[in-house]
Amino acid sequence: MIRALCLCIFASPVMASNCADVTYNDISYSTCQVNVDRDQIALFLYDENGQPYGQFVNLVEDLSNKGTEVLFAMNAGMFHSDLRPVGHYVENNLEEMRVVSNAGPGNFGMLPNGIFCITDSHYYIFETHDYLAKKPKCSYATQSGPLLLYENIFHPRILKGSTSKYIRNGVGVSVDGQTAHFVISNQRVNFYEFTSFFQRVLEVQNALYFDGNVSKLYAPELGRSGVGWSVGPMVAAITATDE
Repeated sequence: MIRALCLCIFASPVMASNCADVTYNDISYSTCQVNVDRDQIALFLYDENGQPYGQFVNLVEDLSNKGTEVLFAMNAGMFHSDLRPVGHYVENNLEEMRVVSNAGPGNFGMLPNGIFCITDSHYYIFETHDYLAKKPKCSYATQSGPLLLYENIFHPRILKGSTSKYIRNGVGVSVDGQTAHFVISNQRVNFYEFTSFFQRVLEVQNALYFDGNVSKLYAPELGRSGVGWSVGPMVAAITATDE
């Protein structure tokens, strides 16, 4: 779907992206924290010509031309080879992809999976069927899986001794829904190690896996450009530069 970018969403400037490197159990992670009262975040997929951004540099350049700075950005959900989202995707109140509620192959279909939802006043992580039942009004939403933590309980298929290790990224939301933590591992980790970081270090009770192996972070303050594989949906912290 081709549409013009609504610059009105950038009215409240981001004061700080709060990105940092943190080590837990001898594993390094990069985290970027946002607060709903202070920061502006949004999801991005296609440019005004209907082409997927693919690379963070394309998003940064496009928004810069519109007077908007990207403070950090991360891939935000699984995608097909043409970069279309695998699951539910809402951008600027417009649904690009429906909710996929059935089990399926791969990490996405490893139920329960979930949906990260952004509203003007809260961040949420919903279990997919709960999302369908509640029908929240999300300005932005992206579906992925598995649901790492839900109500402080690990996904039932996450095993402590798993040998499947990748660079992984995801998002966790504070209990009050006011803070979102975007995390990428800087070393290969299994699901248990990655989920433990959300629960024990960030102390969140709900966390959603975004992806592994293709996980990328653009964070200039950490010296990270996020170059590499093209990605589909992106989440970015943004601020107006023209005032």
